[in-house]
Amino acid sequence: MLRPILGITMGDPAGNGPELSVKALAKAETYEKCRPIIIGDANCMEMAVAVTGNQEKVRIRPVHSVREAKFEYGVIDVLDLGLVDIGKRQYGKVSAMCGEAAFQYVKRVIELAMAGEVDATVTNALNKEAINLAGHHYSGHTEIYAHYTNTPKYTMMLAHEGLRVVHVSTHVSLRQACDLVKKERVLDVIRIADEGCRALGIKEPKIGVAGLNPHCGENGMFGTEEIEEIQPAIDAALAEGINIPERKPTPPDTVFSKALGGWYDIVVVMYHDQGHIPLKVKGFVYNQERKRWDAVAGVNVTLGLPIIRASVDHGTGFGHAGDGSANELSLVNAMDYAIVMANAKAEKDTR
Repeated sequence: MLRPILGITMGDPAGNGPELSVKALAKAETYEKCRPIIIGDANCMEMAVAVTGNQEKVRIRPVHSVREAKFEYGVIDVLDLGLVDIGKRQYGKVSAMCGEAAFQYVKRVIELAMAGEVDATVTNALNKEAINLAGHHYSGHTEIYAHYTNTPKYTMMLAHEGLRVVHVSTHVSLRQACDLVKKERVLDVIRIADEGCRALGIKEPKIGVAGLNPHCGENGMFGTEEIEEIQPAIDAALAEGINIPERKPTPPDTVFSKALGGWYDIVVVMYHDQGHIPLKVKGFVYNQERKRWDAVAGVNVTLGLPIIRASVDHGTGFGHAGDGSANELSLVNAMDYAIVMANAKAEKDTR
C-alpha cells in the first residue's frame, strides 16, 4: 500500500471540522496509511487541539505549501490560509467570514488536486447558508467541485460498510426530483456507479436500480416513470455490458435490504432522501441511555470527477461545536475511502 497525500479541508471554522481533524490526525495509524495535510486556518486548529485535550499528543505546524509539509505523527501540517479572525469566530454561529473561509478551503484543495500536489481530497462539513452569505451560491460541496473541475456529469455516492448508493438528483425539491427522472440521466448515473465501484477495486460490480414509485408503479397504476424512463435506461446499460442482476427497477422498499444481503455492490436511487435515509439509519447510532451519538459513520464520495473527493456524511455540528465531543468516525471513514481510491488509481496508472 502507498501512503497517498490527502488534502483535508477544515470545514466551517464555527463547526466541528477542526475538532474532527485533530482527533483523526491524533491517531498514529493515520500516518501509517497516508500523508495528511489540513487546508484551513492554523489558529482554529490550535484551539481545536486544546478543546479536544490533545495537547500532549499533537501540535500544529503552519505551512504555506504542500512541499513544506513533513507528514510526521505528532505534528499536524496545516496549509494556513489565514482567513479567520479568531476573536470574531463564534462556535455554532453562521457568519459570512466562516462561510468565505470554508469556501476558500474547498477551492484551494481542488486546485491542489488538479495540479497533482495531493493525491486525493477529503472534506469536512461546510454550512450552505454561510457560504451563500459570503456570496458563493452553491448548494453544496458537490456543485463546487463540479464547477471548478468543469465536470458536467457527476453524482453523489453515500457509503457505509457494504452499503453504497448513488443519486439521480440531490439538492432539489421532491416535486422537481420526480421531473428529473429521465432516461439519459438515469443511464449516466448507472454508468458512473459502475465506474465508481471499479475505482474502489470492485472488478465486476453488481448494480441495483431503485424505482421511483411504490411497487415500481405497479405496471403504470401508480406512475409511469419506471416504464418510460428507468427501464429504457436499464436496457441501454445492459446492452453496454453493465451488470444489473434483476434487469429491471427494484421496488424502493426492498432494494436496500437486498443490497445489505449482498445482491448489489451499489444502488442507483432516484432522489436525495431515498438514498440518504437508509445510509443514515445504518451509520448513525444514538445511545438513548447515555444521550449521545455512539457512531456518526458514513462517507460521501463525488463520482465522475477527474479528482478524488470523499467527505464526512454529516453536517457542521453547530449544536456541539467547541465542546470536544465531536465523533471523528465519519472523517476517518472518508479518509479510508480516499486512500483506497488513490491507491487503486495509482495501481491503474502504473499498468
